[in-house]
Amino acid sequence: MRFNRFSQRTTYRAAASIAVLCVLSACSVPGMVIGAGATAGIAAAEERGVETALDDLKIDVEIKRQFFELDENLLAAISTEVHDGRVLLTGVVDEPEMRMSAARLSWGVDGVSEVINEIKVAGNASIAQASKDIFISTELRARLMGDGDVSAINYSIETVRGTIYLLGIARSESELQRVINHARNVSGVRNIVPYVRVKPPEQDQPV
Repeated sequence: MRFNRFSQRTTYRAAASIAVLCVLSACSVPGMVIGAGATAGIAAAEERGVETALDDLKIDVEIKRQFFELDENLLAAISTEVHDGRVLLTGVVDEPEMRMSAARLSWGVDGVSEVINEIKVAGNASIAQASKDIFISTELRARLMGDGDVSAINYSIETVRGTIYLLGIARSESELQRVINHARNVSGVRNIVPYVRVKPPEQDQPV
């Protein structure tokens, strides 16, 4: 089942996304309704807004659906983050063709404005390294949430083999620098790759 173009009604967007997510994960509808409500609540606090966040959710769901249809291993090996129509692909795959297929499928989804392909081709990642990556992402998320000068909700974090990939919107250059500094201080980090858009300063309205 492919998505048709969504109308402007937020409820229709959320319902379509929930339906596909349930197909992929065999989830219960009540649980997904709660999840969608939480997503909408979080989106309301983000710089990108509810409408854009739900558009991003639609894109993310469609990418995952296409990965699943092509190869279940592709869905398991690759993580996707979508922000303002920009798609970040991370993970480790066995063959270069899988990397190219993931990018091709992502570009083909309606609403995608950019695909950042950071998928590595190097065989299966070790369980030990995967655990370290999870620790790094979790630790950085905790540090951002504990910093009153950083709006942590605006950032997506992916870690692959010690490299942190950041996607989102920074309220200022100084905030982005604080985020990068936090990342540098997390144990096990080898590199930081920020794909973060800095929000333009608000212009004073003429009197």
